[in-house]
Amino acid sequence: MTAPESQLATYPWHDTTRSVADRVELLLREMTLEEKIAQLGSRWLRKDLHEEEAEQIFAPDHNVAPMQDVFSAGDLPLDEASRHGLGHLTRVYGSAPVTAVDGAAELVREHHVVLDAHRLRIPALVHEECLTGFTSYGATVYPAAIAWGATFSPDLVERMAAAIGRDMAAVGVHQGLSPVLDVVRDYRWGRVEETMGEDPYLVSMLGAAYVRGLQSAGVIATLKHFAGYSASRGARNHGPVSMGRRELIDVILPPFETAVATAAAGSVMNSYADVDGIPAGADHWLLTDVLRDDWGFTGTVVSDYWAVPFLASMHRVAADDAGAGALALAAGIDVELPDTIGYGAALLAQVRSGAVAEELVDRAARRLLTQKVELGLLDPGWTPEGSVSGAASVDLDSAGNRALAREIAERSIVLLDPGTALPLRDVRRVAVVGPCAAEPRTFMGCYAFPNHVLPRHPGLGLGVDVPTAVDALRAELSDVDVVHALGCEIQGDDRSGFAEAVEAARSADVCVAFVGDIAGLFAHGTSGEGCDAPDLRLPGVQADLLTELVATGTPVVVVVVSGRPYALGDLHGHAAALVQAFMPGEEGGAAIAGVLSGRVQPSGKLPVQVPRLPGAQPGTYLQPPLGAESTDISSLDPAPLFPFGHGRSYTTFTVDDLRLSSTEVPTDGEFTATVRVRNTGTRAGDEVVQLYLHDVVAQVVRPVKQLAGFARVTLAPGSAADVRFSVHADRTAFTGRDLRRIVEAGDIDVHVGTSAADLPCHGTVRLVGPTRVVGHDRRLDTPADVEPAPGDAGP
Repeated sequence: MTAPESQLATYPWHDTTRSVADRVELLLREMTLEEKIAQLGSRWLRKDLHEEEAEQIFAPDHNVAPMQDVFSAGDLPLDEASRHGLGHLTRVYGSAPVTAVDGAAELVREHHVVLDAHRLRIPALVHEECLTGFTSYGATVYPAAIAWGATFSPDLVERMAAAIGRDMAAVGVHQGLSPVLDVVRDYRWGRVEETMGEDPYLVSMLGAAYVRGLQSAGVIATLKHFAGYSASRGARNHGPVSMGRRELIDVILPPFETAVATAAAGSVMNSYADVDGIPAGADHWLLTDVLRDDWGFTGTVVSDYWAVPFLASMHRVAADDAGAGALALAAGIDVELPDTIGYGAALLAQVRSGAVAEELVDRAARRLLTQKVELGLLDPGWTPEGSVSGAASVDLDSAGNRALAREIAERSIVLLDPGTALPLRDVRRVAVVGPCAAEPRTFMGCYAFPNHVLPRHPGLGLGVDVPTAVDALRAELSDVDVVHALGCEIQGDDRSGFAEAVEAARSADVCVAFVGDIAGLFAHGTSGEGCDAPDLRLPGVQADLLTELVATGTPVVVVVVSGRPYALGDLHGHAAALVQAFMPGEEGGAAIAGVLSGRVQPSGKLPVQVPRLPGAQPGTYLQPPLGAESTDISSLDPAPLFPFGHGRSYTTFTVDDLRLSSTEVPTDGEFTATVRVRNTGTRAGDEVVQLYLHDVVAQVVRPVKQLAGFARVTLAPGSAADVRFSVHADRTAFTGRDLRRIVEAGDIDVHVGTSAADLPCHGTVRLVGPTRVVGHDRRLDTPADVEPAPGDAGP
């Protein structure tokens, strides 16, 4: 029997004067086993909500989640799915094109169905995707995560995440499925665009900043994909991960640990992959021993979509969905998303039979209910209508959002090589060619709503204003004749447009060629989830188009708009300039145009390397000494075309005068490394000063160099600043032979400069004393202070 709404405040767990823990325990004691298990499930409404549109909205060839069409076959009406309660409502805004007002009305309806379906009237928590902004119709599309990496700007990422969180909170969303903290291990993987790069420290700092920003707005951040997903064999989506535990601990786990330790992340999502034969969704060591016992994580672990039944259908470590649910619950997955398959009735039967301990159900339910109490969902004044009170006034693509999106885009553009053509000056006619020049969707990642959902609704456009590159250049170069030719499509082998593009280039003073990716899902793109690449050649015949354009003799500026780095070795020395734009979002066109014209001073830095050859550089800069810096033992040159951390500007900088506070430090001590950076050019600009460490002799193989700190410095022409890094010995820690993390005595080389390959400052610090075993309480960051150089009078 359903309790009337007037009785809500009579329950003791609605008493806000009690502690959160007391309220949760009072509620748990009242709940039946069925009601507790119901809190561990979720519901994603599809055909029962939009019956007349079902085939159009959820077409099987454009799934927004893997095997969506397979798992939708057994959908239950929401009232039946909520008979004993419900944990989560899945993607009310993010599954079909609805306005904020219409989506809020639907969310209120669904809330009331859930409340009315069971006696305790416990609201469901609402989650949505938010990887490139709120994945909803008409919401701002920010640059993709790989572009955040190129900014090297945690403060900017935090501001963006806070803006995203405010928009989501205004329409009643409680949890966002971001950030992705996977560290890139192979550029061929389709989801490189969703990551923040190939360095654990960079991803850690930016990821923690995103969590702080999103959660500052009252929206729970979800760390994903925990852990190892980005290291799949052959860079194939869902592929097995052939990785030892040491590499997992030292490279893959630090961003997750940092987000838990320094940003109090509220949720974690498991990876689809198995590591050395153990699926993450059934890995007690990963989800409980490490995450909870070692790190002290107190939030919820939610499954990636259908990761629980995948334990049976794909990993085959369980015989059926019931067995999969038992494995996942025991390992530490608290809530099954996006629908209830392995939990629910299947789990209930196993608990009743004694095969699964009820304590495991209580453990998971307690964690989710704690979040519901903390979010105010069990306060006596909470109502579905009140939860969406901001929907009528919110502008999901406000001027403020767009200004922030423009700032991130501008800071993310990487000037690989200005060559002889940039910035554009004294030109009367510019040919703009290439498949990314007039297609605005190339600026957006696969989790941006226009690429994620709207391909199934071709009549609706993009939902937001996204100027193309050619339109942005026409606006930027208002007194220049800008002509456009396609040249070729992003994919396919059609060369019929080459002749027009070549003629346009031949008749121009300069040609700007936009090449790269189109993001999509499951082979409906060249980048994105399920869009893995066989090698690092530009897709389709784009490289051939560039060859013909260069052959015209007209200077060709190549702008790569992509979600991964592509091999550009054949262009270097032939193109007049090279620019990398990592899916810069809805304001990307203006940002790129500003960099090309010189109005915007480029300051982006590569969060990944740019390879020289399409098959010779699938690995990252974190290379072991053997073969990393020598061509004597292989016919392949391991050096990238452009290194990690590289990025030019229209001014010049010097970094010198390294000062170490001490050259001998205890293994539990700290030292400072100070350098002077000076703008030696004629324009104001930003430089990202980077600190790298190398353990000269260690008990296990360590990388030749690894980023340990960075600082963005803004300087006027002629000005100088001192950048001081505070380096704790903990920052040299690694996993030793016995799989304990240690700091051991020995020499540590200190390198400071402007990329992994441009490190003019060198020094050595000797760590002395006993080997220390360090844990979760170790220092995880390297603070940097920037001060004007003493005596610097500026320009």
